[in-house]
Parts: sequence; structure tokens; C-alpha cells
Amino acid sequence: MAERNASPLGFVSRNSLLCLFSVASILFILSWLSVLRSTGRPRFIDHSLLPNSKLFAVTDNGNSESQNQNDIEPSIESEEKALEGKNSVKCGSNHPVLKVFMYDLPAEFHFGLLDWAPAGESVWPDIRTKFPLYPGGLNLQHSIEYWLTLDLLSSEFPENQNARTAIRVHNSSEADVIFVPFFSSLSYNHFGKFKGRQKKNGNNLLQDKLVKFLTAQEEWIRSEGRDHIIMAHHPNSMLDARMKLWPAIFVLSDFGRYPPNIANVGKDVIAPYKHVIKSFINDTSDFDSRPTLLYFQGAIYRKDGGFIRQELFYLLKDEKDVHFAFGNTQGNGINKASQGMHSSKFCLNIAGDTPSSNRLFDAIASHCVPVIISDEIELPYEDVLDYSQFCIFVRTSDALKDKFLVKLIRSIKKDEWTRMWRRLKEVENFFEFQYPSKEGDAVPAVRMKLHKSRRFSRTSVGREKVLTSTQLPKNFW
Repeated sequence: MAERNASPLGFVSRNSLLCLFSVASILFILSWLSVLRSTGRPRFIDHSLLPNSKLFAVTDNGNSESQNQNDIEPSIESEEKALEGKNSVKCGSNHPVLKVFMYDLPAEFHFGLLDWAPAGESVWPDIRTKFPLYPGGLNLQHSIEYWLTLDLLSSEFPENQNARTAIRVHNSSEADVIFVPFFSSLSYNHFGKFKGRQKKNGNNLLQDKLVKFLTAQEEWIRSEGRDHIIMAHHPNSMLDARMKLWPAIFVLSDFGRYPPNIANVGKDVIAPYKHVIKSFINDTSDFDSRPTLLYFQGAIYRKDGGFIRQELFYLLKDEKDVHFAFGNTQGNGINKASQGMHSSKFCLNIAGDTPSSNRLFDAIASHCVPVIISDEIELPYEDVLDYSQFCIFVRTSDALKDKFLVKLIRSIKKDEWTRMWRRLKEVENFFEFQYPSKEGDAVPAVRMKLHKSRRFSRTSVGREKVLTSTQLPKNFW
């Protein structure tokens, strides 16, 4: 079951997930809308809303003049310096609030999937008093649909005036984006199997209803769906409807099962999984008190890109201080995984059927330094978080070299591990679903391109040259 101390009033202790979602995507979304809503001559985003407005304007006696973006090509290092300090984005009253119109879809699309039935005219539960809980186990990892919907519903409460990063508006013409509250992952998990000779299962039928509803709405027709946000976090959710709703902004776990013309990093948003293992509360461990060097427990034999798990199993199974074993959530599996990760220095996050998995976020919650072996992985909020500060990235081709991975991990000594462990403890709340949230926390507005360039710096030659010579694309923020 979902944590019973969870509340719809917020769900990240330092920065709500919706805040991070907003910071990571609000500028992109608003820029889309500038184009979508224009007629004739294009309109452009107000650069005063940007966290690093100096890149776009020069101020003289309080007056700003736009610059030609083609003239602005700072190096990545220069950009990083420009973004430090006062150009941090804060979650609270000091940043733009995203105005969201949410469709009042029938309950069968959202809380009805949790066995809740409306008692009156409203399609929403009274979340001030009681709200349906999300199923536990592996269902939880794709529960972002539930938390974002609750957060939008609670944004109308007067006690949330100061902490809101997105608010629900009831007039779609006032909205920046249109939110579609379909619990698509839950629909797939509950109704994705066929019964008897069914040609369509319950999940297929709900997707058909959703497509019919959305494409008939004035809001969809007005923008052709490009300002709509649709959650499809489970890789198998929305497999039918995505082909018809592709202009929308999808909230995904990765792009593994999406063709690039349907979903891509330029259009859509990658969101974190909810970790399944227990958070490491009051973690006083250190390098010496975690006896396991490298930990993996999960499905070993996978298809597609997950073949590497099997290869690594044979390479690592006899290594000293390495735990590499099959495991699942059955029985006491989650507790065993929690204990294993909490007592390990490094935790493997290896590509499976798709580039991402919940294991990365389990490792972060365990303060076990993630070792990411997934060349195609896209990471949530990489435009505001530098994962190289708390993760190790290893290319698949390198990981499959005999002894390469073990030698690399053993070369990371106590001081460096401790620095990464401390950073994990600093960022873990960015991925939590809990209450209460706290306003006023800063997230440096550094760039995704910079952070991606650092992923494999540990195993790359000439890192400094790469960082100083790489130029920002002309359509960069």
C-alpha cells in the first residue's frame, strides 16, 4: 500500500516533485506555447522569466534589450559560471507559477481505478478528508500520475498559497498547459491482460475512450494537443493511444519503447520512478561500515538491451565483496533488497527491457552510489541536477571488458565515495513522494548538455578539452 503518512498537500520534503517538474519543463513548455498560440508573426517568451536572463538580454539603466541569440555561444564552462549563485531557481514565490487546466475526466480514468466511486456530482474525491490509496509493491514505481493529480487538486486549497509551484485554473484559456488525469500505468497494470477471446482488454478500451474524448475537445483542437500533458510512465502504458495523441507532451520513464517521431527528449519529460525499497532514515553509515562493494539483485535474464545483465553476472559472480544475484519482490524480497543496498557502497543500475529501471531510485534512497550501465538512459531533471556528482557512469562496451568494472569501482577510494554519499543524501528528497514539502529550496539552473558531457568523464580522455570546446546549440535556453 502507499505510505499512509502521504498527503495530497505535497510530496517532496525540500522541493515538491511538481516544483522540479515545473523548473525542469516550465520554460520549455512556455516557449512552445509562445509559438502555438501565435498567429501571423511569432511571439517569443519573456526572457525575464528565465533563470539566467543575462544570456538573452543586456540591462542598461533598468532597460532590457533583446540580443540576437546567434551571437551568444558561450562555452559550457562559461555557462556554468554564469549560472552559479544568484541565478539559482527557487521553489516558492520567487519563480513563475505554472497555470494548469485539468480535465474533469470521469472517475473511471483515475480514482475509479482505485475502487473509488463518486458520491455526488463531482468526479473527484474530497481529499481533505480521505483519498484512495495507490496499490503497493511494484505498482508504486509508476505512481507519478497519482501524486501529480493530488497535487493539482490540493493547489486550490488556501493553506497552499505560498508553496504552490503549479495551480489549477478552471478556464482553459488562462492555462499554460492542459493536464490529462488518466492513470495510464495503473490502467495497464490492472486491465492490460486479455480475458478469453477478447480483441481488446479494459486498458485498450479506456485508451480508445480517452482518444475520442480528447480529440473532440476545444482545447485539443486549438493547439492540436501540443500543450497537453499526458502521463505514460509505465513503458507499456498508452501503447495504442500514443500513436494518435503523439503531439502532446508525454511524461515518461524513458524512451525505450517509443519511436523518436512519437516521443523524444525535445518534446517530452522524463520523470523519476518512485523507489520501492525503504528509505535509509538516519543513515550514519560510512565507507568502512558498508561491507559489500558492489550490489545487484533483480532479474538477470532480460530481453533487448538487458542482455548485459546476463553477461555481467558471469563476469562478477565470483568477485570478492560483490553481490550479484537473482531477486524479485515476492515474499520478503523488498526487505532483503533494502538491507542489501543499505549495506553496500555501490549499487548497479543496468539496462533491462528498457534503458531505465526503478533500481536507480532505490539506490539513491539507500545512499548507495549508483553505477549506471545504460547507454541510452535519459535521466529526470538532468537540466537541474548533475548526476555525475553522485553516480558512476560506465559504457556498456567498457563494462563488458574483463575486470574493467571491478577495477574501476575499487579505484574509488574512501574520500571520493564519501563525497558522493553526502551528495546522495542532499539530493534524495528530490525523488521522494511525501509530505510536507518545504518552499524556498534552491536548485541551480545548470544545463542538461553540461551534465551529460560529464557522465563518462571518469573513463574518458581529454575531459577538460571537451568541456571547454563544446558550444551551446543556438536553440538552447
